[in-house]
Amino acid sequence: MIHQTSAVTAARQSRGGRIPSLDLLRGVAILGTFGTNVFLFAHPGGPTGFFQDFIGTATGFAEYAELGLRVISNGKFLALLTILFGVGLELQYQSARRRGASWPGRYPLRAGILFLEGVAHYLLVFEGDVLMAYGLTSLLVAYLVGRSDRVVRTVVAVVGGAYATLLLALTAFLVSQPDVSGEPVPVSPAATASWPGQVSLRLNEFLTLRAETVLIVPSAVVLFLLGSRLRRAGVFEDTAQGGRLRARLLVLGFAVGLPLNLLTGFSGPDWLLVDRYLLPPLVALGLLALITHLSLRMRDRPGTVRSGLIAVGRTALSCYVLQNLLAGILCYGWGFGLAEQFADARPWWIVGLWSFVGLVNVAFAVVWLRHFDRGPLELLMHRLHTPRRPTETSEQR
Repeated sequence: MIHQTSAVTAARQSRGGRIPSLDLLRGVAILGTFGTNVFLFAHPGGPTGFFQDFIGTATGFAEYAELGLRVISNGKFLALLTILFGVGLELQYQSARRRGASWPGRYPLRAGILFLEGVAHYLLVFEGDVLMAYGLTSLLVAYLVGRSDRVVRTVVAVVGGAYATLLLALTAFLVSQPDVSGEPVPVSPAATASWPGQVSLRLNEFLTLRAETVLIVPSAVVLFLLGSRLRRAGVFEDTAQGGRLRARLLVLGFAVGLPLNLLTGFSGPDWLLVDRYLLPPLVALGLLALITHLSLRMRDRPGTVRSGLIAVGRTALSCYVLQNLLAGILCYGWGFGLAEQFADARPWWIVGLWSFVGLVNVAFAVVWLRHFDRGPLELLMHRLHTPRRPTETSEQR
C-alpha cells in the first residue's frame, strides 16, 4: 500500500507542474528507441530486408561491433518508454480524481486517437510502429489503473506469468531445433525505391508486419500497470522511501537483468524473444532508477544536454514520429539512399546517423517549445480529445 505522505507529495508535485525527471526519462527513451530502429532503416532493403538478413551471430570485427550495439539498445529503451506511458496514464487518472471527474471518462477517445495515429505512422512512415500497441494497451489499462492494489497485482501476476512462460517455451523450442545454415536471402535496395510501393506493401502485409503487436500488448499491460504503481510508490520523489525503491530497482536492473540480457544477446537468434521482450524490462527499471536519481541530484544544474533531453521528453510523441520520418528520408532509395551508399561502412556510419537524427530532434524540440507548450502531435491530440467549452453568452456574463 502507498503511504499517505507519498500520495500527498505526489499530488503537490503534479499541481506544481511537470516532473523534470519524467520528461528527462522520456527524452532518453525516445532517442534510445531510435537506437534500435536505426538499424532497420540503415539496411539497404529497409526493415523487411533487415529481418530477412538478420545477423544473430558475428564472424568479423564490424559484425561483432554491430551486434554489440544492437544488444545494448534492443528492447531496453522501448520497455522504458512503455513503463513511462503507464506513469503518464497514472497522472491522467490522478488528475481526473482531483477534479472530481469520472474515470475513464473521455480517456478511451484519447486511446483511440493514439491508435489511429499509430495506423497512419505505420502506413506512411515505419513498419515498426508501437503507437498502435500503446493505443490498445492504454484502452485496456484505463479500466484497471483505478482498481485496488490486489486486483492490479493479480493481473500483473497472471498476464506476466503467462507471457513469460510462453516466451520461455518458444525459446526452448527454438534452441532445441537443429541449426539450419544457408546463404542469406539477397534483398534488393529496390524494396525502398518507392514510397508508394512501401505503403502498398505495409497495407497488403498488414497482419504479417503487425504480428509483433501480439507480443507487445501483453507485456505493455504489465509495464503500464507497473509504471502506474511505481509512480504511486514515490519512485520519482526525493524522499527516503523513493531512494530505497530506486536502490532496489538498480540492483534488479543492473545486477540481475543486464548480465542475463548480455548473455542472451550474444547467444544467437534462437534467444531473440528472451533478449528483446523478457529481460529488457528489468534493465529498463534500472535505467529508470539511475536517471531519476541523477535528475534529482542535478535539478539545480540543468545543463545543455539535460535541457535538450527534457525538451525531447516534452515533445515525445512528435519526436518519435519525426526521427523515423527523418531516417526514412535519409536512408531509403526514394530519399537520399544512404543505406545503399554506405552499406559497406556498417556499423560506423549508423552511429553517425543516430547522432545526427538525435541532434535534429533535440534542436526541433527546443525551438518548438519556445513558442508552444506541447509538441505538434501532442497539440493535435489535445485538441481532438479535449471537449470544447461553450462560448459564454452575455446573459451568462
